[in-house]
This record gives sequence, C-alpha cells and structure tokens, in this order.
Amino acid sequence: MSSLLLPRTAPPPPFLSARVYIPPHVYKHPAAILLELCASVKELHQFLPLIIKNGLYNEHLFQTKLVSLFCKFGSMTDAAKVFDSIQTKVDPLYHTLLKGYAHHSNLDGAFNFFARMKHDAVEPVIYNYSYLLKACADNFDSRRGREIHAQLVLSGLSANLYAMTSLMNLYAKCGAVQDACKMFERMPVRDLVCWNTVIAGFAQNGMPKKALDLVVRMQEEGHSPDLVTVVSILPAIADLGDLRIGRSIHACVFRRGLESYVNVATALLGMYAKCGPIGTARSIFDSMSSRTVVSWNSMIDAYAQSGDSEEALHLFQKMQDAGLKPSNVTVMGALQACANLGDIKRGQFIHELVKQLGLDSDVAVTNSLISMYCKCRRADVAAELFSKLRVKTLVSWNAMILGYAQNGRTMEAISLFGAMQEQNVKRDSFTLVSVITAVAELSLLRQAKWIHGVVIRACLDKDVFVMTALVDMYAKCGAIHTSRKVFDRMGERHVTTWNAMIDGYGTHGFGKEAVQLFDEMCRGDISPNDITFLCVISACSHSGLVKEGRCYFNLMKETYGLEPAMDHYGAMVDLLGRAGQLEEAWDFIQTMPVEPGLNVYGAMLGACKIHKNVDLGEQAADKLFELEPKEGGYHVLLANIYAIASMWGKVAKVRSLMQRKGIQKTPGCSSVDLRHEVHTFYSGSTSHPQSEKIYAYLSKLMERIKAAGYTPDTSSIHDVEDDVQEQLLNTHSEKLAIAFALINTRPGATIHIRKNLRVCADCHNATMFISLVTQREIIVRDMHRFHHFNNGTCSCGGYW
Repeated sequence: MSSLLLPRTAPPPPFLSARVYIPPHVYKHPAAILLELCASVKELHQFLPLIIKNGLYNEHLFQTKLVSLFCKFGSMTDAAKVFDSIQTKVDPLYHTLLKGYAHHSNLDGAFNFFARMKHDAVEPVIYNYSYLLKACADNFDSRRGREIHAQLVLSGLSANLYAMTSLMNLYAKCGAVQDACKMFERMPVRDLVCWNTVIAGFAQNGMPKKALDLVVRMQEEGHSPDLVTVVSILPAIADLGDLRIGRSIHACVFRRGLESYVNVATALLGMYAKCGPIGTARSIFDSMSSRTVVSWNSMIDAYAQSGDSEEALHLFQKMQDAGLKPSNVTVMGALQACANLGDIKRGQFIHELVKQLGLDSDVAVTNSLISMYCKCRRADVAAELFSKLRVKTLVSWNAMILGYAQNGRTMEAISLFGAMQEQNVKRDSFTLVSVITAVAELSLLRQAKWIHGVVIRACLDKDVFVMTALVDMYAKCGAIHTSRKVFDRMGERHVTTWNAMIDGYGTHGFGKEAVQLFDEMCRGDISPNDITFLCVISACSHSGLVKEGRCYFNLMKETYGLEPAMDHYGAMVDLLGRAGQLEEAWDFIQTMPVEPGLNVYGAMLGACKIHKNVDLGEQAADKLFELEPKEGGYHVLLANIYAIASMWGKVAKVRSLMQRKGIQKTPGCSSVDLRHEVHTFYSGSTSHPQSEKIYAYLSKLMERIKAAGYTPDTSSIHDVEDDVQEQLLNTHSEKLAIAFALINTRPGATIHIRKNLRVCADCHNATMFISLVTQREIIVRDMHRFHHFNNGTCSCGGYW
C-alpha cells in the first residue's frame, strides 16, 4: 500500500511535559546547534566526541536528542546504548525508542522493547500502539497486529479514531479487508483519512467495485475526494476496465488542479494504459514535467502488455539515459518485452544489468528471467536459474512448468509438477493450466484422465480457465466426444472456451459440428474474436466446406470489424487449395492487401502436392524460398511434387539445394502409449525389443489388407526396385507403431498413434484397410490434425 494511504501522522510525543531542569547555557552551546543541523549518522558520530569532551553527555537535552537522532537514522544499537546509560529515564524517551524500533528494526525488536516498557511501568500512549500497528502492516503480520488490537481494547483505547484508522490500515494491508470494513462501520465519526484508508483497502485487495461504491458513498456523506482518493481509486478503475468512469475521474482531477502531481499523473497514465487507449497514456507521460521510476514503470509495462515491445524497450533505454536507476518492476517489464519478441540478446543484456543492480536475489525478477528464457527457447538456462532459487514461490514453479510445456519438454513439465506436489506447494489454476498444456502436447489419454482427476481433487473443476484447458486437452488427446462433454457441463464459458471446442472439432475433421457450434456462439452473448474465425475457417478447410469458409472470412470484417491476419489468409488458401480450386487460391494470394507470408505460400505448395499441380507448385515454391524458410519441410514438399510427376532430375536438384544449404529432412517417427510407457518408432528401425515380432506380424497384416483391396502407393519412391519400394513403404513408422499396438492390446481396443509429420498417402490408405480387417478404431494424430479410422473409412474424408 502506498505511503500516501497510511494513517495520518500523530502529534509528536509531549517531550516538554517531562519536568526536567535544563540549564540555559546548554541550549546555547555549539554542540547543541550542531545536533540541530545533523543530517546523517556519520555526522552524529563526528559530533559525539565534542559532546563528551565538553561534559554534556549526561545532560538531559543531549541524551534525549542523541536517542532521537540515532532512532531517526536507524542506528538502533547506538540509540539503545545511549538510552541504557541514562539513569533517570522519562516516559518520552521510551516512546522515542519504541518508534525507532518499530520503524527501523524487526518486529521482534519492537515487541521486545514494548514488553520492557510495560515491565518498567511505562504507560503506553496511543502512538505507541500506532507505531507497532504500522510495523505489523508493513510486515503483513496480522497475528501480531491482532495482539495489539487486543491490547488497545484492554487499555480502553479501541474507540480512538486514530487507533481505529491504524487498525483499518493493518487489516487492509494484510488482506483482511472485511475486518477493515468492520472497523470502518463501527466508527462514530469518519474523516477523509478513514475513507481513503478503507477505499484503498478494497482497491488493493481485488475489490474494485466495492472501492468505487465507497467513493460514491463518501461524497454522499459530505466528503470531497482529495489527491489520495484519486490515487487510490484510479487503479481500481483500471482493474474494472471502465474507461468511462476513468475519464470522469480525469475530469475531476483537471477541475481540482491535481494533474500536476506526479503520483496523480502516474495513476492516470496507468489507468489509460490498462483500459485501452495507450496513446492517451503516452500523452500524459510526455506532458509530465517530472517523472518518478513508477511513472516510467507504468509506461514500459503498458507497452509490453499491449504488444508494442519495441517501444517498451526503447523507453527502458531512455529511462537509463535520464539517469534513473531501474527498479525490480522496471526490469520485469523490460524482460516481458524481450519475451514477447523472443529477443534472447537483449534479454541476456538485461540479465547482466540485473546482476549489476543487485536484483539477482529478487525472486520476482528471477521468475521474470525464467519466463523470458523459456519464451526465447532456452529452457535449459531457465531451469538452471530455477534450480538456484533458494526460495521458490508458486510463481516460480508455474513459470518453469509452463516453460517446459511451451518448449516441448512435456515429460519434464509433468515431472516438475510431481516434485512440486511432493514439496506440498499449493497449486493454483495457473499451475494446472500449465500441466494440462503439457499433457495435451503429449497426447496421452491416460495422462489426460489423471490430470482431470487432479483438477477435481483440487476443487478447481469450476474454474473457467482450467476447464477450458481440459476441453482443449481432451481434443488434442483424441477424445473429442469427452471434450464436448466437458464443454457442455461448464456453467461459464469464455471466448477461448468456444475457440477450443470449435478448433477441436476442426482438427478431428468434424467440420459440420464446428460450423454448428460457431453459429450457436454467434447467437449468444459472447462475440467471436479473430482466433474464433481462424478456428472455424480451418475447420471448414479440413472438411471441404468451401462455401461456408468463404462466408466466414467475409463475415469477419463486414459484421465484426476484424481485420484478417496472415494466419487467416493462409487458412483461406488452404481451404481453396485442398478443395482443388488452385487457380482461385493463387488469384486470392495475388490480391492480398498485405505481402504474403510463409504460411500462405506453404499452404499453396501443400495443395499443389495434393492435386499434383507442378506449375503452380513451382511458382509457390519460388516465392516461398525467397522468404528463406528455416525448415526443410517445404523443400521436401516440392521434391514430392516432382517425384509424383516422375521429374527425377528436378527432384535431384531440390535435394542438392538442400545439401548446399544444410537443410535436412525431419525423420518421421510415431509413438504409442502402452502400460504407462511411451514406445517410439522410426521408419525402418529395428531397435525395439519386439522388432522381430512386429515385422513378422506386419508382413502378415500387409497380405491381409492386400486381399481386402489395398494397393501400395510407391509414387514418391524411386531409384530402387519395385519390391524394395514396397518394403520401404511397409516399414514406415506409423505402420510399425500400429502393428506393435495390435500385438499388445486386447481385441476391440482403440489404438492411439502420434505422428510427428503429415501422414503419407500410402499409410493413410493402408490404415483404413487395417481398421477394416482388424475391426479396430485407430486414431492417428499427425502434425496438422486427427484421423479417426474405423471400418475402412477415415473421418478426414480425403481432406488432409
């Protein structure tokens, strides 16, 4: 809580009430004048020999002043030495020393001296209690604060206005805002400080609506808001996101002439930054005649949060150029900007700065570093930072678990969650969303059911973010019907919930269901966003719903005012291309209002491969290679187009180009989960313990599906004999994984396979026949979508 929100300063202790005779010459001594001018503990130690040399050390005036100054400068050991040497101690000396302990020592020191006061029969006064209450509030120690509350009751001071305000401040700071409210309601008389204290308490404890209601009530009872009220209520308005009320407060600030105060201007720019118009926030920032570190922090954080990370880092540099020392909040904002940009170099520079500033022991800063390194694809550095943390907060665990999940290190994420549980660290919704994300990436239904059970036991099955993650997880684990059940049981749904379910239907090839759900969403209270349209257009693409996809692309801008992004253009090219409308897809690319990106030309190239169009494929590839893609998948696509057309010379040229650029084809691998163990297979591999058995079974299985009508597709393989071509096809990783699963599971059990690349045409055809002859449902998740093979058919309908 800001120092502005603390209870009013109490009147100084009545030192003059102690009747101690002080000779007149003592006041006039130069040493007395020096003490009045003393500005530091270093100066005080320099004056002390002069006081002793002149025999003034035992004078009451000097004793009192020395105790007071040592307390003021926080040198409590020296203050206690002077105090203990005084033979006749008057009550005000006790009060002064207690204030020093409360302000500059730990709570134990303050409470121990308070106990000594009582032992020495010194009657506490109201500001003794207020000093201790403030110390308890600053240390968030509500237990000891309640002990002081009890002492106030016993001493008959609990109804004192000053004491009640101090108690309100304590309870508000310690999060016991309802207790603060009870104190407030019991007050027979309330002044503006009381109102500000309780308003700040609600505002800073996540109850912005209640804080705003209190401001209205305060004015109804005849109190006008002041500077402190404004500074307290603006963050609450920012939390509500209510720009209209924020602007009305701004008008009030302007009418009262408060806009020149730096803390008011900082609160205003923070409000505008969170409520949307960051340009207004920047105007206020630029117009400020003086700026505090908090002002810079608010502006840097605003740009980082709004996505303009370059400007955030630019301001971070300007702040340092202005000679201001960055705080922990400053570097956390700058690190978030680096994370957003994936800028590891600037992130490392800020890491070095953190060390120079001595902030590397700050757990919040370290948490930000962990998140930054994870988002910059350096989970190894993040893990090292995490392991060195002596005190790990819940945020530390969450950041590292999510970091592992985001970097594809799913088993480490799940393992770390297990370690977190072993150490009895209380998990929250963010923890579980992070773990669920990892399980979704792993695509193991067994693990999905386990984490769902953890959610229920943690009583977080009503949390909309956790349940949305579960909807997405079940869809990505192949259990699309379970995903819909979770969706239907949710009492509250966000736009991300609808997006997850629509996207789930799309990746499973259930385009009609995705379209129906989208239409249902549009009839409700939640408006679709840009992600919703991407999901539904992609769903149309996977199911060949060209007319519907075109409609939604137009609806996006015309009805909802959403500008298509590159991903939307890529989805439209994919939609048209998969349906065989290649000329229209190419014309669509030529008329795009923005320069096409990799995903647009990549979608076009993929469509040309499906429909064997060499000319457009070459044009798309030429444009695509100008953008210098880092992955070799696009080169492989072009080579496959040439191979299908038997243009082996051009195939060789593409392969030669890949060799010159050091581009390698990603080896295909497939995995299957069996008895709590994941078994992974690569094409042609023989390293599995059951390899001999798998190949023998697969050989017989190939004969069975040939008898049922399967014909091997060898169009993409050349330079080898026909029988070798077929042999190579039969050792593709998904065929090995399916054979292993058929051998090791009971008849009728559904088989789940995970493939790291797109399923090839031959394996797709073969799997349809395998599902027919074995009467098994086989669910294959490749890099783009799910295929549900059942009784000789696939849910994709040929669109993959």
